[in-house]
Amino acid sequence: MANFEYIALDAKGQETTGSIKANDEGDAITQLRKSGLYPTQVVPAGKGGVSSKAKSRVKKGQKGKSKGTAIGGKVKGKVLMIFTRQLATLVDAGLPLLRGLSVLGKQEKNRVMAGTINHLADSVAGGSTFSESLGQHPKVFDKLYVNMVKAGELGGVLELVLIRLAEYKEKAEKLKNRIVAAMVYPIIVIVIAVGILVFLMAVIVPRFERIFAEMLGDKPLPAITQVVINMSRWIQDKWIIILVIGAVLYAGWKVFAMTKGGRQIIDRMKLYVPVFGPVQLKSAISRFTRTLGTLVTSGVPILQALNITRDTAGNVIVSDAIEKVHEAVKEGESVVAPLEASRIFPPMVISMVDVGEETGQLPDMLLKIADVYDDEVDNAVDAMTSLIEPIMIVLLAAIVGTIVIALFMPMISIITEMNNQG
Repeated sequence: MANFEYIALDAKGQETTGSIKANDEGDAITQLRKSGLYPTQVVPAGKGGVSSKAKSRVKKGQKGKSKGTAIGGKVKGKVLMIFTRQLATLVDAGLPLLRGLSVLGKQEKNRVMAGTINHLADSVAGGSTFSESLGQHPKVFDKLYVNMVKAGELGGVLELVLIRLAEYKEKAEKLKNRIVAAMVYPIIVIVIAVGILVFLMAVIVPRFERIFAEMLGDKPLPAITQVVINMSRWIQDKWIIILVIGAVLYAGWKVFAMTKGGRQIIDRMKLYVPVFGPVQLKSAISRFTRTLGTLVTSGVPILQALNITRDTAGNVIVSDAIEKVHEAVKEGESVVAPLEASRIFPPMVISMVDVGEETGQLPDMLLKIADVYDDEVDNAVDAMTSLIEPIMIVLLAAIVGTIVIALFMPMISIITEMNNQG
């Protein structure tokens, strides 16, 4: 038998070093695992062994926690999505949960997420379940995340639930990015159009006004030119009032949105407003069906899953519809009737839910609906973009063109008068 030096993780995730007698490296690894250790490095003694640098690193790690991490803040959806996928991959590959958290905590670059992962590892090492540890960070892990993990732990299928959760986060993030990208385009165009309009009215038009006064004197200007000049003067004189009115309207909108009635009106407008409405409606249906389907498939009880879905719907009108579904299911009734009564969900969705309920395949049917509506959102975004683009271009061209024509009409009179004098 030969001596082997090793570095391994104990049950609490702490690194430890030592030596062991074994026939070969594989035998050493087997003995270490039987004793409750998870070896990360095993080498023959006397042939380099475990480096002093590695031993020093282990000793430093045993003295305390790493510095430079922070917990308690929020993280972006993309950061959480990547963490979930990486953890699901490690656990599915057979790595113990504690070891997986330790690995991810060391390589995570986001300080808040790194601190959160290290705290999760400490909590799990202290005897808490993974779901209990996640529940200590509500700003990072929502109810959906915690309850899915809890269901996976109770069912002994944590690795499967983590994979489903990773897929859910990836599809949700993709859907969110698609919608944000669609909304950003018209906003950018509007901002550019307003910027050009303000520049023309505040800088260009006043210069032309002085030229007209010098060259034409008291001669009357064309009506369209006079209108543009009057607007320019008004903007220059009243710009403070315009900013104040804009700020008051924005604050009033925010206060109105905070009220229950105001929130309902705004959220209903989001679903039915022309052009933008179809995108919002289809994304809301996709989010609802995917969230509920993922929760129920992962083992979360249907009533609890409906409560979580209601809280994460993102739209008051959809939340109210889910609440009515919850009440119906609680009374032992069908899911279909309250969905149909809400007048939000299209007939195809209601029919597919009805079939899923009758065949006992409701969770799978919900996920199929979500996949269909993910594609519908893509199509709706493409349609909206193709519709908005020409409208914006024509509108911008009309505004700028009107100002240009208004400024050049007097110039024609000036040029004609100069030619006559010549």
